[in-house]
Amino acid sequence: MSPSSVGTRALVSVVAIGTIVTAVVLGSPTTALETVESVSADPALFGLVVIGLYLLRPLLALPTTPLAVVVGYGYGVTLGIPIALVGVLVTVTPVFLVARWVTRDASSADSGLESIGGPFGTALERTGTAVSRYYERAGSTRGVVASRLAPLPSDVSTCAAAVSGVSLRQFLFGTAVGELPWTVAAVVVGSSAATVTTGGFGELGLTLTLVCGVAAATLLAGPAYRAVRSRTEARNAVRSTDS
Repeated sequence: MSPSSVGTRALVSVVAIGTIVTAVVLGSPTTALETVESVSADPALFGLVVIGLYLLRPLLALPTTPLAVVVGYGYGVTLGIPIALVGVLVTVTPVFLVARWVTRDASSADSGLESIGGPFGTALERTGTAVSRYYERAGSTRGVVASRLAPLPSDVSTCAAAVSGVSLRQFLFGTAVGELPWTVAAVVVGSSAATVTTGGFGELGLTLTLVCGVAAATLLAGPAYRAVRSRTEARNAVRSTDS
């Protein structure tokens, strides 16, 4: 491959990535699909576009599901599912590591949430306490799986896991399990160009959201019950002592 062809592919990749990102932000699946279609005939070029999209995603805080749709369109279901799942793991890892590093750095410098005054600092401290309690009750892996199943922004779930002491191994495993239903659905939808063009996820998106929400609630039912029971027992013990 000549240097000129490499440069041309790189330029086309940049333009395609920019177009797809713009289409995702503006909510135009037709525009994104047209761009994907124009580069999907060249496997090497399409691969560069996919890699660029997943690497660029954390900088723009884009959702991961539309990228899985792109992967599904170019690679189909069989190859698309593992490629998209690996892409999710790759794109969330830097966010996790940066959030973990910032948290540890703030702690070592004694400039954590306690040093931030005003309502903003109070809100951050309460949020951090709630997240810590969530992972303490649910457990690291279960907590990550449930947060990924729930229809929450990807980076919010990632940062919450990072600041709660979840290990990278537990985070990646929980992410893979929790993101699997979303990834499979997105790849399947992406493999059908007509479906994406006419209506995106449509009823499938609503159904999948409900199913994943129920699954997340089911995972957390046990820890929630134990938390309520322990609080009830503690209150009963205090009342019996007072009486």
